[in-house]
Amino acid sequence: MQTHVLATTDDHQHQHQNADRHELTSDLLRQAAKATGADRQRLIEEVVLLHLRLAESIARRYYGRGIERDDLVQVANLGLVNAAKRFDPDMGKDFISFAVPTITGEVKRYFRDHGWTVRPPRRVQELHAQITAATAEISQSKGTAPTPSDLAEHLGVEVSDVLEASASHECFTVASIDYRGTGGDETPLAESLGEEEDGFDRAEAVVALAPACRDLKPRDRQILYLRFFKGWTQQEIAQELGVTQMQVSRLLARILGQLRTKVGVTEAAGSTPAA
Repeated sequence: MQTHVLATTDDHQHQHQNADRHELTSDLLRQAAKATGADRQRLIEEVVLLHLRLAESIARRYYGRGIERDDLVQVANLGLVNAAKRFDPDMGKDFISFAVPTITGEVKRYFRDHGWTVRPPRRVQELHAQITAATAEISQSKGTAPTPSDLAEHLGVEVSDVLEASASHECFTVASIDYRGTGGDETPLAESLGEEEDGFDRAEAVVALAPACRDLKPRDRQILYLRFFKGWTQQEIAQELGVTQMQVSRLLARILGQLRTKVGVTEAAGSTPAA
């Protein structure tokens, strides 16, 4: 009984602290919107200090993927600073709903620039960058995270385009080519790539989720390879396999969903990727 009372008291205190932080943050951002120079900078710094734990919690999601923890925290903090500077109190009510996608986007952008050794097609990469920016913008204006349909409408693309860009980005965030393995394997990935390896084996060697790739059926691996490592369109893959583009789209959706499940990715939506 006493434990229950203590837990309830802690919950109430936590909620009260969150409410106080939210109120203080809103007040500081309203002041910052009207201030200039050193005064504005001081107010922004106060907002940042209030939310350092948020930035660290987002950085923590990406630990163990081949980039130093300190670097991830520093990048997340930079994203927090950018969110505080860009937030418009007249456009939205909740700073957190704006800060989270902004910080996450900053971290993912760092991975894109420093952690990718194999990239999805350029169109998919560019669309993902647009999705990240749109997510922050819509989150602020609506006060809640946008759905894939919201993003598609905002960007003027198909929902399936949004789903593929999100899913492929999550599945193909790969370790640095100089990342040394764990569990006794100290060989850098760069040294594990033999010149005589065929495309499938080489792809698996550099992708961080190689074990999940190896579990795929041969045809699924072929589709994955053609789409994300050769950059083929879904129509080209369909012609190669003797199926329709819609069938390829559905197969990709299933394959990406399977990979996300195996590596525990929950952030990316998954349905029907586009050509």
